[in-house]
Amino acid sequence: MAEQSSNSIYDFTVKDISGNDVSLNDYSGKVLLIVNVASQCGLTQTNYKELNVLYERYKNQGFEILAFPCNQFAGQEPGNNEEIQEVVCTRFKAEFPIFDKVEVNGKNAVPLYKFLKEKKGGIFGDGIKWNFTKFLVNKEGKVVDRYAPTTSPLKIEKDIEKLLQS
Repeated sequence: MAEQSSNSIYDFTVKDISGNDVSLNDYSGKVLLIVNVASQCGLTQTNYKELNVLYERYKNQGFEILAFPCNQFAGQEPGNNEEIQEVVCTRFKAEFPIFDKVEVNGKNAVPLYKFLKEKKGGIFGDGIKWNFTKFLVNKEGKVVDRYAPTTSPLKIEKDIEKLLQS
C-alpha cells in the first residue's frame, strides 16, 4: 500500500512478533503509543518500566502501546524475534503487544514508520534519531504528537489522558 494515500494508521497491516499479519484497524477507537524499542539501550530500563506503568494504568480505558523492535541504532536489538520476546516479556515484564523487528529509517523502513515520520517530523528532520522515539495516535488513527527518545513515558501521561477523555 502506498503510504501517501493513507489517512490514518488504520490503513496499515504489520507483522506481530510471531510473523502473523495484524491490521492496525484492530486498534480502531483506541489511543495508541507507538514506540521503536531495543533491549540493550541505555534508555531501555526506564522506558520499559514506565511504559509498563502507563499500560497497566490505562489499558482498560482504551489505551494500547505498540512496540516495534529495531536494530538500527548501535545494534542494540541484535536478537531474533524469539529472543526479543523472551527478553521483553521475562526481563522487562511487558504485557503490551510487541511486533516484528523493523527498520524505521532508510529505504527499508516499513510503511507504517514512513507514514508516522511524514505526519510528525522531528526537530532535526523526519528521521528517527534513536531507540524509544514515541508517536501518540488518537482514537481516529491520526498521529497527534511525537516525543524524543529521552522523553520519559510518564511525562506523556497527561497527553494520553486528554485523548482518552476526548
